[in-house]
Order: sequence, then C-alpha cells, then structure tokens
Amino acid sequence: MAREQRQATMADVARKAGVSVSTVSRALRGLPTVSPDARDRVERAARELSFALSRSASSLVTGKTGRVAVLMPGLERAPWFLGTALTGMASGLSEAGLDLLVYVVTNEAERAEFFDRLPARRNADALMVTSFILTEEERERLDDLGVPVVFASQHAPGRASVYVDDVAAAHQGVRHLINLGHRHIAHLRLAVEDSFVWSAQDRLVGYRRALKEAGLPWDDSLVVHAEYGRGGVRRAVGWLLSLPQLPTAVFVESDEMAFEVLGVLRSCGIDVPGRMSVLGFDDHPLAEAMDLSTIAQSAWDTGREAAGLVSSILAEPCGDPARHVVIPTRFIPRGTTAAPPQDAAAVSSGGGTQWGAASADPTEGF
Repeated sequence: MAREQRQATMADVARKAGVSVSTVSRALRGLPTVSPDARDRVERAARELSFALSRSASSLVTGKTGRVAVLMPGLERAPWFLGTALTGMASGLSEAGLDLLVYVVTNEAERAEFFDRLPARRNADALMVTSFILTEEERERLDDLGVPVVFASQHAPGRASVYVDDVAAAHQGVRHLINLGHRHIAHLRLAVEDSFVWSAQDRLVGYRRALKEAGLPWDDSLVVHAEYGRGGVRRAVGWLLSLPQLPTAVFVESDEMAFEVLGVLRSCGIDVPGRMSVLGFDDHPLAEAMDLSTIAQSAWDTGREAAGLVSSILAEPCGDPARHVVIPTRFIPRGTTAAPPQDAAAVSSGGGTQWGAASADPTEGF
C-alpha cells in the first residue's frame, strides 16, 4: 500500500517561494505589507503545493488569530437592529480576510463571567463592544486585553466608536411633530434601567430638548415606561389613554415598540393619525409596509463601518485610537403622523384641562 503523501507546510511554501515563513503568512492572509512580486511567488508556490493557510498555523507564526470578537447582548433586546448590525460586521470583516467570533451576554451573571475571564484575550485580535454601556471597571478590564477595542452603536468618548447621534435624531423627529402643531407629545420607552440600554437616554434628551426649544412645558406623566412585550406596551398605552388630557402624538423609542402601539390604539378605536400621531425610530423593514413615520438609521452600515474601523486599526496600529464614525440618520414622514385634531388644538391653547406634572412611576399599578 502506497504511503500517504505528506501535507505541505508553510515552511515548504517559504522555501519554494524564496521568502520567509512570516512573509508567507502575511501574503496568504492578504495583508498589505507584502510586495506584489513576493505575493505572486507565495501564491504560486502555495497552489503548486496544494497548501492552504489555517488560522492556527498563522497564529503560531504571527501571534495573530485572524479573528475579531464582538461582545453583544442577546438578540431579544433588539432583534432586528442587532441581527442586521451583526450581519454587516460579518460582511465587512470577511472582505478584510477576518473571521467573526461572537460572545453573547444575556444577563448579569454571564456579563460578570466574561469580564472575569476575558476570553477574547486569547481568541481574537480585536474586540467590538456592541450596544451596551460599560462600567468604568469593565472599561479598565478591556484595557488589559492588549487588543484594539471598538464601540459599535454607541459613542464612547476617547475610544474608537461607530454610532448615530441619537440626541439630534430624536430632536429632529419631535420637532416634526411640533411643526405639525402638536403641543401634547408623549414619549414611550422601555422600562429596562440597566447597562444594556445604550441609546434610550439620548433619545429622551433629544425629545426633551425639542420641547424646551419650542417653549413647551415638561410633563413627567407623558414619559411612559413599558415592560418588554405586547402586554407591557398595552399597559403603557393604557396609561396614556387614562390621562386627563389625551396626548395628540407619541414618540416611541423604537419601531418594534411602535408597531405594538399602533395595534393597541387601533384596537381601542383611536384613529391614527386623525386622533393621535405615532412616530418611531429605526426604519425597521416593516415600517414602510405599516406606513409608520420614523427616524431612519442603518443597522447594516453601523456593522459595516465598525468592521471597517477595526480593520483599519489592525492595519495601522499607530493611528488615532479614538477615531470615530457617525452614521447619518434621516426623518421619513409616512402616514402615522399628521396635524392634531381641531379639538385638541383648542384644549392646548387654554380652553380645556391644563397640563399636569405627575412624578409617580407611570407604569405603577398596571
């Protein structure tokens, strides 16, 4: 029986191409630090020897894994946004010849374990922290990783970041409602108050800023917190419908919540937008089909740009470590926003119930 032919090694390719083993690794990984002539010789030698570079072999020679890790919350937090951003990351990294390694953290116990073990230290060349806020202690732990860290879908001052300006985007959307004539505008947001929440606070700031610029008073009772799920949104909308004065518009933290709001309002016989306008945030793929006015952001672009930023940092490690990319947003008017009804305009001008300033938790009792 004939002996099995020995598989070619990186050293065999290096000898045949007349270059060093490290040059073979760089050339086959597509890195730009190899001359065209050397790359051609390496690729020709690899084809003739039927050699394919493995990640483990490359790591032994260069100390690099060819992988980028992403740390993210479970998809249930924002399934469309996180899933689309992750797909964009994978696409961008693949074009750069890099693999994606995902660490999903769904609760505080898993989070504590990740920051205690820091598995990305030995498994990846860089880390993307996606869509949750780190404590100062956790930031310091990531500094110990010894690899570049990029923040995606959040602005981390002094750190490499890819994000949208949630304050400006929310301000623009609420200003649209004000320009239509609305003066009694509610804001519906998730009741989750933990560090997995990354954009909610900035959207609240933008909402409040638009009201202030328009000279409209602040009313705590109009900022309503909803628990996850359809039941939580129904209870939150129930709170709004029980107020002494019905809001004429509601700015909802995300499109996925806005879809539930539309369903609840219509099931209660509240005409949208005739009696109440609804504004979302995201431009979810279903937003156009549901004719939802919204503030659009590109989850795909956020992922792709984060991957591109990581790739550029790995290629130019001496560059600015705090470089950042701001993803543009745009307001998309559709059929769920319109001018307020005439009777509401009369009330807001002083002919009806005056606005209150409730301080109690609006979800209490539901």
